Amino acid sequence: MCKSLIVGTICVVVLVARIPTWADQPRARVDPRVAFAKGQAALSAGELDGAEKLFRQVLSVDPQSAAAYANLGVIAMRRKDWERALTLLKQAEQLDPRMSGVRLNVGIVEFRRANYSGAIAPLRSVLREQPDSAQARYLLGLCEVLTEHYGEAVTDLEPLWPERSKDVMYLYVVGIAAHNSGQSSLDEKALARMIEVGGDTPELHLILGKAYLNRQENDAAIKELNLAAAEDASLPFVHFNLGMAHTRLGDDDELAEAEFRKDIEIEPDVADDYAQLGLLYARQQKKEEAERVFEEALRREPRLATARLGLAQLYFGEEKFTMALREADAAVRLAPDNQNVHYLRGRILTRLGRQTEARTELAAAQRLMNQSLGKARANLGDGTIPNPELTREPK
Repeated sequence: MCKSLIVGTICVVVLVARIPTWADQPRARVDPRVAFAKGQAALSAGELDGAEKLFRQVLSVDPQSAAAYANLGVIAMRRKDWERALTLLKQAEQLDPRMSGVRLNVGIVEFRRANYSGAIAPLRSVLREQPDSAQARYLLGLCEVLTEHYGEAVTDLEPLWPERSKDVMYLYVVGIAAHNSGQSSLDEKALARMIEVGGDTPELHLILGKAYLNRQENDAAIKELNLAAAEDASLPFVHFNLGMAHTRLGDDDELAEAEFRKDIEIEPDVADDYAQLGLLYARQQKKEEAERVFEEALRREPRLATARLGLAQLYFGEEKFTMALREADAAVRLAPDNQNVHYLRGRILTRLGRQTEARTELAAAQRLMNQSLGKARANLGDGTIPNPELTREPK
């Protein structure tokens, strides 16, 4: 069996699931046990290049070593090479499906890749085997909120209340899940607790402002967000949310743009800032500027459906139907339950003369509309409030 140790948020394998004895490899020039132990020491010391070389040596002797692949995956995670990490961790999982630490890391990688739906299955499998894993539970709840499975999120997050109810961000996430799943008493409880433990800090004013935005209480949101900005003008996401508030009210496009740009100065890699600028410019018929910032958003986060849909709408308006279809196809994969994506794709297919496919897409859009889901995804890119602050891995 494989045992594991959580280091920060990454699970590092400390025992090899199967290491052949030295007698099994009479011609090998590398003792896999020695190489693995040295690799583990190097990884713990942060010597990633040396650790990688040693784990590769283990694989040269035993290519079926799940533990070596798992730790190579950890090294890729430390380097933030998420695609490479996922490949290595999947290899480890295939060799030894019993390694729950590997599945936890797969969930973490999918979360960091913004593939929140893809993170749910591995995190839930960890939680089934280790129901007291607070890390897996919190990440699972976050992914469920980000994929709008709010009722499930409440179920998974609420058991953390005794240990995390002093954490303002946790309370905020619970509030979102409760509010959107119609559990008003828990929503009010989370909000009251947030005010109780948060004190008069800019972080609390930010979270309160965001909570008011989610409740459609825009004036109250702006008041709280301005308090946060007055106390700490460089607080990440405060200007993003002020930009969202002014965009929603439609009261001052120049002010909204200025707020998004202030947030970019603080957090230049937040894709949602660029996507919201793109929507703002598209509404103002500034097509070149809109295309440029949508592309900036996708360079930072290729899975951002809002930017994909924004580009598809731009290209459709310019009668660049092949390019529009490419972006609409990507948007459908990322947001399959979004009626606007299906409707636009149907219109594009109609203009391309692909009538049968167009009818299928338009029927899908009508079906989603008739379901009256009442969720924000029905208006992707219009009235939704993105939550980039939730995409940061919890401490």
